[in-house]
Amino acid sequence: MKKPPKNVREVALDILEAVEKQRSYSNLLLNSFIKKYQLKGPDTALLTEMVYGTIQRKMTLDYYLEPFIKKKLENWVRNLLRLSVYQMVYLDKIPDRAVIHEAVEIAKKRGHRGIAGLVNGVLRSIQRNGIPSLDSISDPAQRLAIATSHPQWLVERWITQYGLEKTQDMCEKNLQAPVQTARVNVLKTSREHLLELLEEEGLIAEPSPIIPISVRAVKGNLAHSKYYEKGYFTIQDESSMLAAYALNLSPRQKVLDACAAPGGKAAHIAEMLENTGEVIALDLHAHKAKLITEQANRLSLQNITVQILDSRKVNEIFPEKSFDRVLVDAPCSGLGVLRRKPDIKYAKTAADIYSLKTVQADILNATAKLVKIGGVLVYSTCTVDQEENVKVAENFLIDHPDFEPYPLQLPEAISALANGYYVQIMPQDFDSDGFFISSFRKKEE
Repeated sequence: MKKPPKNVREVALDILEAVEKQRSYSNLLLNSFIKKYQLKGPDTALLTEMVYGTIQRKMTLDYYLEPFIKKKLENWVRNLLRLSVYQMVYLDKIPDRAVIHEAVEIAKKRGHRGIAGLVNGVLRSIQRNGIPSLDSISDPAQRLAIATSHPQWLVERWITQYGLEKTQDMCEKNLQAPVQTARVNVLKTSREHLLELLEEEGLIAEPSPIIPISVRAVKGNLAHSKYYEKGYFTIQDESSMLAAYALNLSPRQKVLDACAAPGGKAAHIAEMLENTGEVIALDLHAHKAKLITEQANRLSLQNITVQILDSRKVNEIFPEKSFDRVLVDAPCSGLGVLRRKPDIKYAKTAADIYSLKTVQADILNATAKLVKIGGVLVYSTCTVDQEENVKVAENFLIDHPDFEPYPLQLPEAISALANGYYVQIMPQDFDSDGFFISSFRKKEE
């Protein structure tokens, strides 16, 4: 049985280093390290807290460290200091002396006595003098950016789009741990029965107040349930579940999911079709397409057909007007899922958003031809940026006079947020991912 080289903090530092060097998502690396070292219970919880917390608050931690650092540092030393200050400031149950001792020991092991002395000096100075106040930052956008660790260009962009108050609420919500939610496979069980089965396993969940077939985890990881493996439910964010509702499905329809991996929405569509009709699920990459097939098999869905295809080339494969419903859950900046993937906010640029807007429009233009007369096309993203969302929807209607806005079909609890044919869900609206959904209907000829 493998064990961490020394302790959980050193494993956390390994992950922080790998995130920067490999540009990998922290959630994927975290899971692989947990498996590698076979971490359990409290160690897993502490590792997750330290890794996510340090990444989520990286800019804030650098602001706290700046007055105490007088020389250029190697990346691993800076990450060690960030990791340590995060524990000192945000984790009340860990004494400062323990944090400083562990940091010095790691510095000795990875570097030399000089580095260990520097780490000891910086952390003891912070312990003695306290962290600098954010009140000295006069510019509201800059202060919010540092306080919530979001790049200033992004904060300024959101303030322009949503105003300061709404942007502040969103940035603060992005620092909180996401709620784990699951969609019940109603072809196999009911929500009430699933809640009972989970409780028998020692997992506690409660009914979602938003989605009639969703549950929210209260205690334990639902993905570890044997009923997950049996296909009784799918781990999915509540905002994401709304895309299938927007399609306004009926049994025996033919539906295209143009950007389907890892398959959560395709499976939801298949379940709402009651295992009838056909769901064609596309993805550009073979390894991602495999995930869709695995989902369908786990959930015992026979009406999903998976194809490897660039959705911009659908007209080379499928005849025009051949689908009752089309879902374009388009590639996007992912700025609505920063609680799950905090690394995104440091990697994206404004140029990325504008280049994605072109891809999104190209996919919509291609798939629009496949919608039957009277059929519905739904466009969705997991971002909050208006350039990728409402502006793409508005431009689509301008460029496609054969389509008209189609009132969103959503569960009653969420319908008030809709603005006619589209809805922009913010992370603070009902503690979900940021998400955008719009709906269009092909006009009668």
